[in-house]
Amino acid sequence: MKREGFNVGEYVDQMTLLLDLELRDEYRDGVVANFERIRAIANLINSFPLAEDIEVAPVFEP
Repeated sequence: MKREGFNVGEYVDQMTLLLDLELRDEYRDGVVANFERIRAIANLINSFPLAEDIEVAPVFEP
């Protein structure tokens, strides 16, 4: 599921305001780049099809 029109830079700016965080200008591009990576990974994970009969395991056992 890809969100069209989602602006990662705007998201970072809004979250800094909402969370009252100080994000210095020299770090902003790096933070935006990392959120772009996170978004790409999340899109990959969320696009993986799961069967309807799969249940959540109450305990993780590797």
